[in-house]
Amino acid sequence: MPAPRAVYTHGHHESVLRSHTWRTAANSAAYLLPHLRPGMSLLDVGCGPGTITADLAHLVAPGRVVGMDTSEGIVAQARDAAASSGLTNLTFQTGDLHDLDHPDGSFDVVHAHQVLQHVADPVGALAAMRRACRPGGVVAARDSDYATFTWYPESPVLNEWRELYRRVAAANGGQPDAGRRLLSWARQAGFTDVTATASVWCFAAPADRAWWSGLWAERVVASAFADHALAYGATRSDLQRISEAWQEWGTHEDAWFTVVHGEIICRA
Repeated sequence: MPAPRAVYTHGHHESVLRSHTWRTAANSAAYLLPHLRPGMSLLDVGCGPGTITADLAHLVAPGRVVGMDTSEGIVAQARDAAASSGLTNLTFQTGDLHDLDHPDGSFDVVHAHQVLQHVADPVGALAAMRRACRPGGVVAARDSDYATFTWYPESPVLNEWRELYRRVAAANGGQPDAGRRLLSWARQAGFTDVTATASVWCFAAPADRAWWSGLWAERVVASAFADHALAYGATRSDLQRISEAWQEWGTHEDAWFTVVHGEIICRA
């Protein structure tokens, strides 16, 4: 039977990609970096526009790195960025995490950032990543946990946004509170050697909070999330009110926002 699928709640609107292209190995995969060394082969599943993937390719060069995503348009964007960087050990392809087009044991490292929260069968996805990893290799995953997002000043409307997002993502077949579940999912997938950690993104500097509030103010009214929210009962006025709350929050000089992530390093 084919693996169950989930809908990617965010989509690929420019306001979403503005966040994705900000991501680097340093700010999004620091837990993995001590386990990398030159010459390793690496598969980055759900690579998006490939900014993390390119950083990882630099770190393991001359080892082979493959970035994979389901979206042909995003893969094309990642290829263009990689070509301009001059990396020769990095390729991108379209593909499905549940049906990897690579023989078992093909890679030293299999990595996924913000992916497992968007799949309907995260245990099966981790099992597929394990099969693609050579014995003794590393399977690594990092996912946010929406229920633990914290901010100041308090905003009842942002509380409403968080709960709306969690309802929409769950209705789409995903698990928005994935971070806390990674250890459990890894054990269910058959891993016995798992190190679980946590880390955060923090947006508190003036430029950071303006960027973060601005992109979310746009996402809630213009991205695929808006379409899904409307389909599940939200109204345009609800989304506009949330957008305005994001804009208002970003104007506070003492505004502070943390995104909590769970992380796992699994030995295959």
